[in-house]
Amino acid sequence: MTLKQGGDFRSDECIKFLKQSDIVVTNPPFSLFREYVAQLVEYDKKFVIIGNQNAITYKEIFKLIKNNQIWLGSSLSYCAFKVPSDYEEKTTRFWIDDNGQKWRSMGNICWFTNLDIKKRHENLETIASYYKDSSKYPKYDNYDAINVDKTSEIPLDYEGVMGVPITFLDKHNPEQFDILALGIVGSIEFSCNKKMEILDKNGLPTGKFTFNAKGTLYRKFNPKTDEKPAFQDCETGELYSSIYARILIKNKNPKEKQ
Repeated sequence: MTLKQGGDFRSDECIKFLKQSDIVVTNPPFSLFREYVAQLVEYDKKFVIIGNQNAITYKEIFKLIKNNQIWLGSSLSYCAFKVPSDYEEKTTRFWIDDNGQKWRSMGNICWFTNLDIKKRHENLETIASYYKDSSKYPKYDNYDAINVDKTSEIPLDYEGVMGVPITFLDKHNPEQFDILALGIVGSIEFSCNKKMEILDKNGLPTGKFTFNAKGTLYRKFNPKTDEKPAFQDCETGELYSSIYARILIKNKNPKEKQ
């Protein structure tokens, strides 16, 4: 079949085919991911599509995830893709096999879907405990929640709000956890608004300033666990670490403390 309008998913021709479809399975252009998902939702289509994991942090996509309208399927981190012979060689996740075929793999892509899957109803199980290991779960300075660096370290006996990595969504069971918000400006109300000097990658002053650490979650710098501080309080001189994108969650039925 030859498409007369170039194959753009926004064309009248493609929308006509979309309306006739039951399930959409594709790899949409990542730069138009928001727009593509919005179209699928508008036409109430079931879908299984490939996307970058960082799309989770797009406000339009996160809203759908929070409302249980879409969720993550399996990770594709270790899938290999054939690429053309003129494909530019890369320093990572790129190789040429014995037959001269070029290959690539992607480190942060996954399936996005609104089809029910078995793992969506499997409870996350960890051996972590806030009661025993509360020192490893520091609280943010600008939001009432604890920081959890790994999904495998989520303390299932904690009753309050937790900031967890976006990779948590690969294990999310909506019957076990509530997704509350993204830990960024525009999604939550921060509890303080300190003036901070931005530090460079070596932890040195830049002469540039921000309020509330550029609208992200932050906590006091810990020299034992953090490589370099990201900000310095202009009034007190205290050092702070910025926390990479976090999803704020709460356990619906926390276990009793042991």
